[in-house]
Amino acid sequence: MTTPVTTLAAASRGVNGVALAVFVFFFLAVTVMGFLAARWRRAEQSASLDEWGLGGRSFGTWITWFLLGGDLYTAYTFVAVPAAIYTAGASGFFAVPYTILVYPLIFTFLPRLWSVSHRHGYVTTSDFVRGRFGSKGLSLAVALTGLLATMPYIALQLVGIQAVLDVMGVGGGEHANWFVKDLPLLIAFAVLAAYTYSSGLRAPALIAFVKDGLIYLVIVVAIIYIPIKLGGFGEIFHSAKETLAVHGPTGKPRGELASGPNAQWAYATLALGSALALFMYPHSITATLSSRSRNVIRRNTTILPLYSLMLGLLALLGFMAIKAGTDTRGNAQLAIPQLFADMFPSWFAGVAFAAIGIGALVPAAIMSIAAANLFTRNVYKDFLKPTATPEQEHKVAKLVSLLVKVGALAFVLTMDKTVAINFQLLGGIWILQTMPALVGGLFTRWFHRWALLAGWAIGMVYGTLAAYGVASPTQKHFGGSSAEIPGIGEIGYIGLTAFVLNVVVTVVLTVVLKALKAPEGTDETVPADYTADLGDKGVTADLPPATAGSPAGH
Repeated sequence: MTTPVTTLAAASRGVNGVALAVFVFFFLAVTVMGFLAARWRRAEQSASLDEWGLGGRSFGTWITWFLLGGDLYTAYTFVAVPAAIYTAGASGFFAVPYTILVYPLIFTFLPRLWSVSHRHGYVTTSDFVRGRFGSKGLSLAVALTGLLATMPYIALQLVGIQAVLDVMGVGGGEHANWFVKDLPLLIAFAVLAAYTYSSGLRAPALIAFVKDGLIYLVIVVAIIYIPIKLGGFGEIFHSAKETLAVHGPTGKPRGELASGPNAQWAYATLALGSALALFMYPHSITATLSSRSRNVIRRNTTILPLYSLMLGLLALLGFMAIKAGTDTRGNAQLAIPQLFADMFPSWFAGVAFAAIGIGALVPAAIMSIAAANLFTRNVYKDFLKPTATPEQEHKVAKLVSLLVKVGALAFVLTMDKTVAINFQLLGGIWILQTMPALVGGLFTRWFHRWALLAGWAIGMVYGTLAAYGVASPTQKHFGGSSAEIPGIGEIGYIGLTAFVLNVVVTVVLTVVLKALKAPEGTDETVPADYTADLGDKGVTADLPPATAGSPAGH
């Protein structure tokens, strides 16, 4: 077995040429696919947000499945989940139960969102919120939250690519000037920006087939091949248990092989809160609304759990990295790329690196498109140019998708990587605060628009301040996403605590505002909108809007 020291020494002498050649081959292949996707299922009238930003709302079950999988299981998932296991043990497994919890949840509301969005031509969640509650202010709050939460998420995809390039020895090493060091990442970014601009959502939808195929191949090989080289799972778990039990600089053990009683509240609330937040992200909704029928969404919620099986196997790689003695050079995000470099022959390490790299390109593209859709529909059209034509929306969205990626790239190049990670954790806390307006609105019109806006503001402020007060051994603020739950005294996920506070404020203020007969805004939906199954994407807004205070959500 190649030792980490030997591998790092080799890396210091130059680039891993074989791995890099394989990586470049797959990267070029998906680049060509990305540009060709502009002609795939292209409509005669392609200059519209529906065509560029939602793929013409035409994707079937398998395309949607790969697109949602490419959307939710990103390069950062591939890098960060096992890195969390490598660093702290069992607490990193929270990602596995939350992806199991999420699918029954989305089965209840995503088909309703798809139906009402297709009936009225909604492109974003903010479109729905504006139409349901008759409130541009609430719609803007949801849109800005989505933009804030998405930016660091895109940045972390670039962090994933950077980790792979680092392990391959590309970029000239730590002592190279910034341009040489970051040139490979700049090239990857330029390619991503170009084919997203050209092809819109069709590009990541097509590339997702390659991405998921490579990831499944790499995980299946890794889960069989690496344990054989390390002496079996018994040895892996024994080594992990002993290593995690060693006390660190804080005087406490590094982690646990299995979560103890003191960690159960934090583990459970983080899993539940993350499950509730996952499909609030704009990119998740963008992939959902791109499907061609309500039944496509229902079928996808039943087969997406296959990805949870993949995630469980992926998490075990963190324990394997402990047993292998993987040298991460003080950066746990390098644990899995370095493990692959140490364990696999160079050619298959290149395949694994390509899986991670492409696993960054697909979600980064979808996220930038989702952010562009939000800005175009809910900032530009709602507030800056209400008379914008579909062609103008199309042009603005393409330009904004570039600007979003530039912002994410600047974030990665100028800030410490831990800052990007912490902002992504903060983004999860923020995006959860949009759930009462979105999911609540799909089932009832009872909530008052001003109460929803106040609840959102309280949740955002509390969540941000609570996260700011969390310290870690390496930083004074934003050191994690868990803190003491007021009134209970247990450590729990800040996002879930903020969400509960949000709901309480919303309910209480709704009662007060209804008693005062405050204006509720116009609901443009009717009950039939929420169960409609429109096979023809061109049939939109064919039902009359309801009047203010309509009981459209039952």
